Amino acid sequence: MKLHEIYPFASEKKTGKRRGRGPGGGLGCTSGKGNKGQNARSGGGTRPGFEGGQMPLVRRLPKRGFTNAGFRVKYSTVNLETLNRHFEDREEISLEDLYRFCPRGRPVKVLGRGSVDRKMKVNAHAFSKSAAEKIVQAGGEANSLEG
Repeated sequence: MKLHEIYPFASEKKTGKRRGRGPGGGLGCTSGKGNKGQNARSGGGTRPGFEGGQMPLVRRLPKRGFTNAGFRVKYSTVNLETLNRHFEDREEISLEDLYRFCPRGRPVKVLGRGSVDRKMKVNAHAFSKSAAEKIVQAGGEANSLEG
């Protein structure tokens, strides 16, 4: 296979509108932008939420309540069934092993979906109550890396 044999061929692609190429094309002269004004200029237009100088809705409404969104800890989650499936032969599961299933650098929380049928020692930042109980009942250990 060569580069020129890769599909789609040029003839199979839809061509874009040719603006500003004379009156015969239907979009000549002002290129479909109308006459004058902010939106006819190059780089013209307004930012999202702009209301023509009127006080924008976002600034007219009062600020209410409290949000902690910027400081919330966002955990990546891993279920017990995933650990059972991927680490059948391992007794100790480290944080490095858990990062195979979630983005590196984010704290990891182990959730309780699935069952634990063998003894295993799991290291993670946090555990749900059910996950910790299932691991301990099977004779394992749930080591939380956070206080």
